[in-house]
Amino acid sequence: MSTPAAPRSLAEALRVRDDASLAALLRARPDLVTPVPTDLTQLATRAGTRASVVRALERLDRFAQQTAQALAVASDPAAYEELLGLMAGDAGDPAVTAALPRALGTLRELALVWGGDDRLRLVRTARELLSPSPQHPSPTGLGPTVREATSGMSPGRIQEIVTAAGLASTHDSVSAVASLTGLFTDRTRMAALLDAAPPPAREVLDRLVWGPPYGQVTADPAAHLRWLLDRGLLLPTAPGTVVLPREVALHLRGGRAHRAVEPLPPALEPTATHRPQVVDATAAGQAYTALATVEELLKDWDEGGPAVLRAGGLSVRDLKRTAVALDVPEPVAAFWLELAYAAGLLASDGEADERYAATPAHDEWLQRPPAERWAQLARAWLTATRTPGLVGGRDAKDRTLSALGPGLDRSAAPEVRHRVLTLLAGLPEGTSPSAGSVLARLDWERPQRRDDDLRARLARWALSEAETLGVTGRGALSAHGRALLGAPAPRKPGPGPEPEPAGPGDKLPVHHVLHAQAPVEPLSPAEQATAAAAAARLLAPLLPEPLDHVLLQADLTAVAPGPLQRPLADLLGVLADVESKGGATVYRFTPASVRRALDAGQTASDLHAFLAAHSRTPVPQPLAYLIDDVARRHGHLRVGAASAYVRCDDDALLNEILADRRAAALRLRRLAPTVLAAQAAPAALLEGLRAMGFAPAAESAEGDVVITRADAYRTPPRTAPEPVPEGPPTPDATLLAAAVRAVRAGDLASTAPRKQAPAANGELPRTGSAETLATVQAAVLTGETLWIGYVNAEGTASQRVIAPIRVEGGFVTAYDHTADEVRTYPLHRITGVAELADD
Repeated sequence: MSTPAAPRSLAEALRVRDDASLAALLRARPDLVTPVPTDLTQLATRAGTRASVVRALERLDRFAQQTAQALAVASDPAAYEELLGLMAGDAGDPAVTAALPRALGTLRELALVWGGDDRLRLVRTARELLSPSPQHPSPTGLGPTVREATSGMSPGRIQEIVTAAGLASTHDSVSAVASLTGLFTDRTRMAALLDAAPPPAREVLDRLVWGPPYGQVTADPAAHLRWLLDRGLLLPTAPGTVVLPREVALHLRGGRAHRAVEPLPPALEPTATHRPQVVDATAAGQAYTALATVEELLKDWDEGGPAVLRAGGLSVRDLKRTAVALDVPEPVAAFWLELAYAAGLLASDGEADERYAATPAHDEWLQRPPAERWAQLARAWLTATRTPGLVGGRDAKDRTLSALGPGLDRSAAPEVRHRVLTLLAGLPEGTSPSAGSVLARLDWERPQRRDDDLRARLARWALSEAETLGVTGRGALSAHGRALLGAPAPRKPGPGPEPEPAGPGDKLPVHHVLHAQAPVEPLSPAEQATAAAAAARLLAPLLPEPLDHVLLQADLTAVAPGPLQRPLADLLGVLADVESKGGATVYRFTPASVRRALDAGQTASDLHAFLAAHSRTPVPQPLAYLIDDVARRHGHLRVGAASAYVRCDDDALLNEILADRRAAALRLRRLAPTVLAAQAAPAALLEGLRAMGFAPAAESAEGDVVITRADAYRTPPRTAPEPVPEGPPTPDATLLAAAVRAVRAGDLASTAPRKQAPAANGELPRTGSAETLATVQAAVLTGETLWIGYVNAEGTASQRVIAPIRVEGGFVTAYDHTADEVRTYPLHRITGVAELADD
């Protein structure tokens, strides 16, 4: 059996892959599948484009990147042994030797490297991006080779360097450069040459060896520099500039391309270990606080929130007011605002004087059980691309980024949050790692550019936000947080002694690090809904049960010793003002709060019955007197629209109002013994009379009392903001299978042997209409397969392999091998036909 020939191009290397490997490539590099390539040659071309290669390189872990960087400075093609030498050095490194096959396999799977182990080739675009150049230094710190550095040097000067280095002169520059390269790559002869170097010359080499490899010299260099220049250990690249050749640097480095190779990810460093029950209880407490905070935020905006800035978002002043109302710092207030917005509970109303308010979805959210409400918030946080941590910063145009405003989307945010939680899920239950070790691990998995620390900031914010929201407790992932992630439950400890808790300075063992390295894949929307429901089930028993009672006190306060049931909390929130919050909430009854309840349609008897039914203590006499007193005066005055009027059956009371100096601003005048007219608006008249100590009620045009409710204002129906994806979305299994079939079929059409030679430059076959019709009709009779050129209605040309079934009415119906289905083609759109070869 003959050995298959080595691939001569990336397209040929892709052609020998199986379908599973091609699907894995398209999944790892989704930009290659949009639109679906017509054949494997086009797929290889697209995989070599600069934008696609840059995206693929940026998603490599540090060791895979270092492997690609080493291949960029190796021979082209390079043998596996050469690559191993560049990575492990002359002395060898067992960890690097063990990890290199995995990194090389990753590069092959991503189509960044192709060829066998004896001829490894980095795709040309990747080599151009990673190879050393004066404009773009290599991350390895290496400079050009001897051949590249001497390309513009005169032959005479090259011969002088060869002679000074102790080599025999040659007849041409090519052989001279080859001789000098051989010297620099020979460890024994190179060591002997460097032993003769003056100590200052060795110091110069030591400063340049790890990069940058370029240095400056004067027109009359010192003796030790002249010694290096004469022997080619430093080569001039421009007037006054010299470079250390790559071969010399590799000898001084012991053959290593990198100063520090990182074949394994950094271990996570535990800071503390808690009992899982403590972690879950702490996280549940935070989850309850999160629900209470979001409810309080939206309750404050029930009658309409602050105005929307002209450029969008919330003003700095309104953010400060919100922070004061919630009793949290401004960054935390921005997080709650963005969380409510991402969950679809908050939006702008879209009116001319645009302002923020709760959405109709908020009312539906309030009716759900607490655990389900938390799961909705947590799911929105996990998938949102909006980043509250950016609030207060500056955009590219030096404009302040405001809460709920534009410019806060960062497409990497969901992936970073997901990865942070995945790392926590890989730890033993109850273990909280240090933030520094998490950041170091993420930086190894996706190295950052020096000028961009966004992923590190996203990771720090993710750790803080997860704790604030109750996904984690005391820095460790909770059971409901693990379920929200879709991660498998940790193994139950088997029989035997329990492991010692990790101390602050201990690191997790290497075998655990490798086990935890496999990431949990992001979930589909359907899987996210299932995971959120599972998280809600785990959280529900940990949340406090809502209470159906309060404790009334003689000082006109009520104490709620825990969360209240929804109807009780809603009515009590109207009847009283919240005075303090904490483990127990204290409500204060005031004349204004009682009047607010009466305005909402309650009567004095309703309020007495309500308090008697829900208080574990007797209703205090001062509170009963307060309700009766406010109810006695409530509605005695009626305010309506005339522009506005006041009517009352007691003309003495109207006389009292007219005599009060504070009523001058209302510009009242008597129309009848029981009616006063005002030039103020009804709302202003109501507020003015209430400020004077009266308790007027608004009435409609029909004379009925107008009932006002605190939750009357809502925005029109709004959808939650859509996340901004990071590049093309990852294709699902169905799309991948269809794409692989299409690429295979297109490749079959483009590579199938034909009796008629294909036109130059891959042009479509050309035949006349009569010949086309005759050939197709003959193929129907003989059952032969044809190669056709076809131009669709949009003018896109393609080539296909078809088996004609029938020809009628100017159309040919055929089984299309390219599309793997029966299709009908107009004959006038077929540019030409050709028969396939018999084999």
